Amino acid sequence: MQTFSYKAIGADGKEKKGSIEAESRQEAVKKLKDDSMLPVSVEEQSLLDKDISFSFGGKRKKKVTPRDMSVFCRQFSSILKAGVSVVKALEMLGAQTENKNLKAAVIDVQSSVEKGSTLSDAMRLKKDVFPDLLISMVSAGEASGSLELAIERMAVQFEKDAKIKSMVKKAMTYPMVLLVVAVGVMILMITYVIPQFEDMFNSIDSELPVYTKAVLWLGDFITSKWWLIIIIIVGIVFAYKAYKGTDGGRHTIDKFKLKIPVFGMLATKTACARFSRTLSTLLKSGMSMMDALDIVADTMDNVLFKDALVKARSGVALGFELSQQLEATGLFPPMVVHMTSIGEETGNMEEMLTNIANYYDEEVEMATQQVTALMEPIIIVVMAVMVAVLVLCIYGPMAQLYDDLG
Repeated sequence: MQTFSYKAIGADGKEKKGSIEAESRQEAVKKLKDDSMLPVSVEEQSLLDKDISFSFGGKRKKKVTPRDMSVFCRQFSSILKAGVSVVKALEMLGAQTENKNLKAAVIDVQSSVEKGSTLSDAMRLKKDVFPDLLISMVSAGEASGSLELAIERMAVQFEKDAKIKSMVKKAMTYPMVLLVVAVGVMILMITYVIPQFEDMFNSIDSELPVYTKAVLWLGDFITSKWWLIIIIIVGIVFAYKAYKGTDGGRHTIDKFKLKIPVFGMLATKTACARFSRTLSTLLKSGMSMMDALDIVADTMDNVLFKDALVKARSGVALGFELSQQLEATGLFPPMVVHMTSIGEETGNMEEMLTNIANYYDEEVEMATQQVTALMEPIIIVVMAVMVAVLVLCIYGPMAQLYDDLG
C-alpha cells in the first residue's frame, strides 16, 4: 500500500488537499472520483514528504473509534424507530455527538441529505469518518426499506468490534506497563544508585569484577550520551514506520505477528471473530457474497488475512465454495472452515457465521485473560533477575573488600 498526495476539486467546487492510500496511482485517482472529487494532481509521497502529524498544544481532531460509531448507530436507529425523519435525526445527533470529528461529519451529511442526496451517498463523501462497512449497510438498508434494522445491526457490529479491541488492548497494555516500570527501575539504579558506591569501588586495590565495570560504564554512557540514545530510538521508530509503509515490510511484520507465541494465536482469533461477524452482518442485509467479501477484506487489520480473503473471493467468483477457499489459505482454523462448510450445505450461512463470531469472541476474551495471567509472573521474574544482577554488582566488590581486609 502506497501513500499519495493529492489536489482535487470537491463536490462543493472548492480545492482540497490531502493524502490517500492505494495500491497504485490509478487506484488513488479512482478512489478520489468515487468520493465525488475531481483530481488535479496525484503524486506518490516519498519518505521525506510523507504526512507526519505532531501536536504541540495545537488542535488535533479526535479519532472516531468503534465505540463512538456504536453509540452513533444505536442512537440513530432508536430515533428512526420513533418515526423521526432522517434529516431531523441527523440534526439531533449532530447536536448531541461529543466527538468533534464525528459531529462535524454528521452536520455535513445532514446538509447533503437536505439537498436531496441519499444518506449513503452523503456518508460516502465523508469516508474518512464513516467506514465502508457502514456506508454499504446503509445503502443496502435504503434499497430494502429497512434502514433502521441495517443501522441497528451496525451498532451491534461496532459494539462487538470495540469490545474485542478493548480486550486486546488491555492484554497488550498491562505487560507493556510492567516492562516500562522494569526498565525505569533498572535505569534509575544504573545511573543513580550504583554510582553512589563508585568512590568506594575506586578505593579497592584489587580488580573490580567485569560485570561491575560494565554496569558503571553503562551508567556513565546513559548519563553523558542520553541525547544519542534518544536519537537512536527516534531513528529506529522512523525506520520501522518507513519499512512498515512498504508492501514487503507490512507483509513481513504481519507475518511475524502471527508467529509470536500466544500473541499470534490471539491475533488469529481476533481476525476470525471480525471476519465471521462482518460477513454475517453483510449477508443478513441482503448483500451478495462477492460484494461482502470485498468489504470484509478491507476491514482486516492484518494484511495476510486481507490478501487471503481477496484470493478467496476470486475462487468464489470461479464457482468454488468459500469453505474450500478459506482452507486453502492456511490461515483460518479448522473450526472456521468446518462451520462455514456446514453453513453452505444447510443454506444457513449467516447463522453459522454468527455462531463462529460468538465462539471466537469468547476465545479472544479467554486468550486475553491468559496473556495477562502469563505475562505478569514472567515480567516480575525478569524484574527480579535484573535487580538481583544490579545488587550483585554492588555487593560483589564489597564482599571482595571485606575479604581483603580480613
